[in-house]
Amino acid sequence: MSKLGRLERVDLREVWRHEERDFSAWLAQEENIELLGSELGIELEVLQQEAPVGSFQVDLLAEEANTGRKVIIENQLEPTNHDHLGKLITYAAGYDAEIVVWIVREVRDEHRRAIEWLNDHTDENIGFFLIRMEVWRIGDSPPAPKFHVVSQPNDWAKAVKKAVGSGQLSDTRLLQLEYWSSFNANADGKTNLRLRKPQPQHWHNVGLGSSVAEIAFTVNGPRKEIAVEVYIPDNKALFDCLHRQKNVIEDELGLHLDWQRLPGKKASRVKIARDGDYTNRSHWPEQHRWLLETAEAFKRVFAPRIRDCVEDLSSGEAAE
Repeated sequence: MSKLGRLERVDLREVWRHEERDFSAWLAQEENIELLGSELGIELEVLQQEAPVGSFQVDLLAEEANTGRKVIIENQLEPTNHDHLGKLITYAAGYDAEIVVWIVREVRDEHRRAIEWLNDHTDENIGFFLIRMEVWRIGDSPPAPKFHVVSQPNDWAKAVKKAVGSGQLSDTRLLQLEYWSSFNANADGKTNLRLRKPQPQHWHNVGLGSSVAEIAFTVNGPRKEIAVEVYIPDNKALFDCLHRQKNVIEDELGLHLDWQRLPGKKASRVKIARDGDYTNRSHWPEQHRWLLETAEAFKRVFAPRIRDCVEDLSSGEAAE
């Protein structure tokens, strides 16, 4: 057996000497905010560094792609402290943020419990993430960043609490939330897709790297059907551009797709469906595997064509 290297923990200050000038600037870069987003299951887009909140400034103001939900990110290359915990609440209130991310070097137990308390006592629209930042290397290799999630929202517990307290969630909605939560858990570490937070609804979605389209998963209990689709909320020209490539796309996927332009509606979709009773938990592993594999193939085939179509359509509008 070849000799194996040893993982070595690197002090954060060796890589980033200053939180604002070095770490925040590094995290704001597209490839790095994508790395954080993939760890959280959120597609993030940075809006501003050092965004003002009264006389204070939040390290990074971002938003969740395609939903516009505001995200604040506070960086601390030191152990957690009361000062930064207070700032998180202030910044969240200042921007009406629904997602709060606290990235630190070390987590004190009392602050971990405080974040867990906040997640337990806020509704399902608000989420707090506590992240321990780590850097590792093997021998003389370049240092590699690692976001270690210490605390995160417990969506399932929140939904159950809301259902018990108000009766607003039916058994069907709770089952759908359980289905998508299980899907995310089974996909964790097995895909590069940016899985979104599960919701109690018949669909679940992931980003396609563009705000004009996304991949959606759907389940239909009465028809006993599950499906994957490219969903285009409001761009018939994009659908038409893709439809002109129908034969090539279907050949590359090895699938016959259902192309739905949906005249009279803003949305359009390209869909593949199959038999699947999502109410039977014993079928979930196989269904989740099919959904994930199909979505990955959709992203591989559709994403570059969507980018090209968007560029062509933008060029055409500019020429006019």
